[in-house]
Amino acid sequence: MKSTWHAGAAALLALGLASAAQAQDDVSIGTGAVLRGLDKINGDTLDVTIPSGSAAMIGKLSVTMWECRYPQGDAAADAFAFMTITEPAKAPDPIFSGWMVGSSPAINALDHFRYDVWVLSCTTD
Repeated sequence: MKSTWHAGAAALLALGLASAAQAQDDVSIGTGAVLRGLDKINGDTLDVTIPSGSAAMIGKLSVTMWECRYPQGDAAADAFAFMTITEPAKAPDPIFSGWMVGSSPAINALDHFRYDVWVLSCTTD
């Protein structure tokens, strides 16, 4: 019975790894990203397009976009953006650095008392 369980677990693991490898192959890299910022104090929103390797201000936050990935053939679907966010007036150290997932912004969210930032889509031009 134990060897059957191990064989089943190994098969599921292999299937999961194969699916992950397939998912990586089906990803394209955009030229930048469209982000939305929300000022939680006054309710203002701002959509910003940031080319990869560039920075833009969202309120008092500086957002540097490093890379945006999306499912091949659909830049508007499920964007994954790697970015660094700082608050230059307070400190040069990042308050966020990592991947944000457009379809699930709460997975790796910016934790800031005033601003929310999330990914809308990747750009391709």
